[in-house]
Amino acid sequence: MQLTYINTVWVCLAAAMVMFMEGGFSLLESGFVRTKNAVNVTMKIFVDLTVGALAFWIIGFGIMFGKDAFGLIGTSLFGSPENIHLTLHLPSAAYILFQMGFAVACISIISGAVAERMSFKAYVLTAALIAGIIYPLSGHWIFNSEGWLAKMGMKDFAGSAAIHAVGGFAALAMAKWLGPRKGRFNTDGSVNVFAPSNIPLASCGAFILWFGWFGFNAGSTLDASNTHLASIALNTMLAGASAGTSALLFSIGKYGKADPSLTINGVLSGLVAITAGCAYVSEWSAIIIGAASGIIVIYATLFIDNLKIDDPVGAVAVHGFNGVFGTIAVGLFDSTQGLLTTGHFSLLGVQTLGSVVVITWGLISGTIIAKVAEKTVGFRVEEREEDEGLDMAYHGIPAYNDLERFADIPSNLYNFEESTGITIAPVESKKISG
Repeated sequence: MQLTYINTVWVCLAAAMVMFMEGGFSLLESGFVRTKNAVNVTMKIFVDLTVGALAFWIIGFGIMFGKDAFGLIGTSLFGSPENIHLTLHLPSAAYILFQMGFAVACISIISGAVAERMSFKAYVLTAALIAGIIYPLSGHWIFNSEGWLAKMGMKDFAGSAAIHAVGGFAALAMAKWLGPRKGRFNTDGSVNVFAPSNIPLASCGAFILWFGWFGFNAGSTLDASNTHLASIALNTMLAGASAGTSALLFSIGKYGKADPSLTINGVLSGLVAITAGCAYVSEWSAIIIGAASGIIVIYATLFIDNLKIDDPVGAVAVHGFNGVFGTIAVGLFDSTQGLLTTGHFSLLGVQTLGSVVVITWGLISGTIIAKVAEKTVGFRVEEREEDEGLDMAYHGIPAYNDLERFADIPSNLYNFEESTGITIAPVESKKISG
């Protein structure tokens, strides 16, 4: 009973850390998009935590962990996930809460890639479908012991494939279907850079995500007495630090500047990549995986731009490409079965197959969601709404109200305007043309 109590506290705390990552997604995306769309991306994160969480509890958990059918789908526990039988020293409620955090995170990956031009109703529909059906299916194949990929021996400890790659490639398909933001690409193929609204805000979001990732990875032990818990947390830290370092140095060498956006996404790419193998690789392997992912994210971003696909926050490069890389890297660096560590090839083959499956599933599911949304609630915003900004078009309030800057000015100073005839006008934020 003592172990059950300790595990309950540990898993609930880890679940809270995973849920807190949504605050990181909100700040990161708000900082990376233009000012006129900052509220909209924040509201989408609220949709993840509300609509997405309910969809997963009602149907998603059953598809993922219910009674298996052919290794493809769960067929029980719908609307009553607490009836699951666990062999762990853990209450079902704690397990459900932790898994719910994963489902919510998968939705949030999509949020940034479709920012600034996706209908809010379409996003509500997306959240329900991703958390209720799309992610639980890939999760069943990989995380459920009866899933067909799990039976083949695929290793994905905390979800580089099942969560990040699926979310990343669903985001790629949806961003492609949406089309780019107005003015993003020129007819000659060149790219117009839209300045982010607030880099310090995005940085704060990245720090919160990094913090939450310790719950994401180490929490996946589901066991406070697991002797590998500390090494999982350390591998997570090392991969993130290594990826951030390689992206930082690469940006200095290539562009002559220490680019904050590339550094932020470099760190996140390392965290994504190590998520699959954090429990299976050595510390030096974690550093190598991280360093490679920090470079991969930069070239993946350029590749996506060359495809004329608009991803305002780099979500596809971070989560999609590095989710796949991290999954394959397990086959290379696994301490007991890795090709580079033991000479064994079989695990690399399974990891590669699993990667192809989740890429395909993400692209297919993202395309289906886009088509369903387009035929029902509408997918892309009207041109007028895009020009105005989705904050006012959908939510009726700006992220930053410049008039508030004058709220604390003593009333007698307003006599200056009456006596001189000079109007005191609020400072308007600079509009980035596009």
